[in-house]
Amino acid sequence: MAESGVNPTAAALLGLLHEGPMTGGQLMAAAERRLAPYWSMTRSQVYRELPVLAERGFVRLGKPGPRMSQPYAITAAGKRTFSKWLAENPGRDTIRNPIALRIAFGNLHSASQLKNLYASANEYHTEALAAVREQVKNAKKEGDTYDASALEFAVAYHKAALSWLKTAPVG
Repeated sequence: MAESGVNPTAAALLGLLHEGPMTGGQLMAAAERRLAPYWSMTRSQVYRELPVLAERGFVRLGKPGPRMSQPYAITAAGKRTFSKWLAENPGRDTIRNPIALRIAFGNLHSASQLKNLYASANEYHTEALAAVREQVKNAKKEGDTYDASALEFAVAYHKAALSWLKTAPVG
C-alpha cells in the first residue's frame, strides 16, 4: 500500500466526499458520472472500503436515511490522508484490455468470431467516445478544467482504440 495508507479506490472515495456527504449509492453514482471514463470502481469495492475508511477515522457516518442508507462525510484526517495520497507517485498504469487479450489469441478464433469482436469493439468505442466528448464539453462549460483534462484522456484512449481496431488482423 502507498505511504498514505490508502489504495486508489479508497482515495477516489475520499476525493468524491470533498463534494459533501454521500451514501454508498450516491458515491457509486458520482464515481460513474465523474470517473468512469478513465477509472472503474465496482459497488462491492465501494461498500468494502467505506467501513474501513470509517474505522480508520477518515470518514464519519451520518444519521441513517430512507431504507437505512448511511451517509458518509470526510473528516479532517481523511482530508489530510487524501492530500498525502495526491502527493505520492502514482506508479505505473495497469493495462487490461479484454479486446486486445482476445485478439492475442486471434488464430484460435473463427473468422465470424473475429468479425463480431471487431464490430462490437468498434461500436463500444464509438459510443463511448461520443459520450465522453459530451462530458468534456460540459466540464469545460462548467469551468472545471481539471475534470475536462482527465476526461480528455478517455477521449484519446477511445480514439486510439478505434485507430488500432482499423489495423488489427482479420484472419
